[in-house]
Amino acid sequence: MNRFEQVTPRKGTRSVKWDLLKYMYKDEEVLPMWVADMDFKTPEAVTEAISKRVEHGIFGYTWPDEDVKAQIKDWIQKRHDWEVQPSWITYSPGVIPSLHMIVQSLTDIADHVLIQTPVYPPFYSVVKDHGRHIVKNPLQFSNGQYTIDFEDFEEKIKENDVKMFILCNPHNPVGRVWTQDELTKMKDICVAHDVLIVADEIHADLVYKNHKHIPMASLSEEANNQTITCLSPTKTFNLAGLQASYVITSNEEMRKKLDKQFHNQGMMMLNTLGLTALESAYKCGADWLDELLETLETNRDYVEARFHEETDTVQVIHAEGTYLLWLDCRDLGMAHEDLKTFMQEKAKVGLNDGASFGDEGEGFMRINIAAPFSIVEEGVTRIINAVHQL
Repeated sequence: MNRFEQVTPRKGTRSVKWDLLKYMYKDEEVLPMWVADMDFKTPEAVTEAISKRVEHGIFGYTWPDEDVKAQIKDWIQKRHDWEVQPSWITYSPGVIPSLHMIVQSLTDIADHVLIQTPVYPPFYSVVKDHGRHIVKNPLQFSNGQYTIDFEDFEEKIKENDVKMFILCNPHNPVGRVWTQDELTKMKDICVAHDVLIVADEIHADLVYKNHKHIPMASLSEEANNQTITCLSPTKTFNLAGLQASYVITSNEEMRKKLDKQFHNQGMMMLNTLGLTALESAYKCGADWLDELLETLETNRDYVEARFHEETDTVQVIHAEGTYLLWLDCRDLGMAHEDLKTFMQEKAKVGLNDGASFGDEGEGFMRINIAAPFSIVEEGVTRIINAVHQL
């Protein structure tokens, strides 16, 4: 059996996705296709490396040596054509903690931070929780695709004296992989107005055929100097519970401020097994990732085809990257709260609430397709059957 066809039960493992069904949906018959982790086992090489480390039996303070940085450097060079220096790397337990640290260390209270909505919900909290103000540059949705309103982007920056722009690339939840031209336009505007760019590129490795992830910082020397990049192997290799990520900052002044903020919060090292997993995934996981991408692309195409062929009231936005699909359910004609209830109680599928990504997400839902085909098939069938019964 193909390793990505195997269904591995996750109930009883303290899985947020599977063991919180009763809490989240008050119904354990709901099929969970929400939280962004995969229902696939991590690469065997990673499991073996962790097992070997566990056998040693001592889990004291752990230092990420130069070998770890070398694996990160090599991975980014091979997969994304970007040459980073080991000295640019700061370790973090996750991208969300990194965003909190970045906002706190590199902006001041009452500063304005720009985001492109609808977008990953923590983008709102990492700004608002620290007394900064959100400025929205809503993505434009037309003919089934999202694009950037560059005129609005620059106007909002000028009007609000924006100090920081948080970029999501590949974009969660709309699935866009921004092109070099789009990235260059955003970079040029930010450089012209001295806006710091924070690039959340956690889905960088999860890009489909005919698309390429381009790190914002790789565009030019000025882009590199003005960009802080957040990366992690956790989405790529299904390691979220091991909490291992890193931030890349070539600008020494910004890096020192960020490192100090991490230190002040007591975040000074990765956990032992997370570090082991990070190194082994980057060292041995390339072939596994290539197979994963084929599986995800098959799942994506299947979901798109089923909805296109069997209903005209739920549209799947074509994803260029990530394993998260954005469903346009507005033609169902439901108020958003009714839509949530419908998916949960009638379809019995647990999806992410589109409105949690911002007002622009009302009438949409997000579905996770990083699961064996049988689970994806069941989830899609439940939704389509429920739509037909309306």
